[in-house]
Amino acid sequence: MARIRNAHSDEATILADIGLRAWEQAMLTVGDVESMIDNARNAFRNFTRSGLTAISVVEHMGQPVGWAARENLDDKITDFWIDPAYQGRGYSKALLEAVERDIILQGYEEVQLETHARNKQAVSFFQHHGYGMRWLSVVYNPKLDRNIEMVGMSRRLVDIHSDDTYGPSGAFE
Repeated sequence: MARIRNAHSDEATILADIGLRAWEQAMLTVGDVESMIDNARNAFRNFTRSGLTAISVVEHMGQPVGWAARENLDDKITDFWIDPAYQGRGYSKALLEAVERDIILQGYEEVQLETHARNKQAVSFFQHHGYGMRWLSVVYNPKLDRNIEMVGMSRRLVDIHSDDTYGPSGAFE
């Protein structure tokens, strides 16, 4: 059973390694991973050391197997990484549901994210969970030092009443 919790300061390296392995798998469709690996490794290490308060961890038998982050603790998921050895076992779904619950509890009604447009596994996963594509663009990624095709996705988390009231009514239909 998946357990979701906040990141601990002593596991920054473990989380960076999980992120890097998942990133490598996702980037296979982009190509030229070797030229970007050092920048990616450094970006994961820097973020997992400095951004712990923004990271939610999913565990398997007490060990981290994935993590998600909202760098500004707002309605945007900025990172979502599941160790390739644990993908397809429900950890992604459990983590996504926990992050979405946190977003709702903070008063947001919609969640947003960006991913590499060629990352078909991620795009498919989020579409399967109700996310729609909002935009497609090529953007410069300073962490990777190159232009990357990106897609913006979002999902409405709460309903709007049709009877003159407005506000959260039924999350996670």
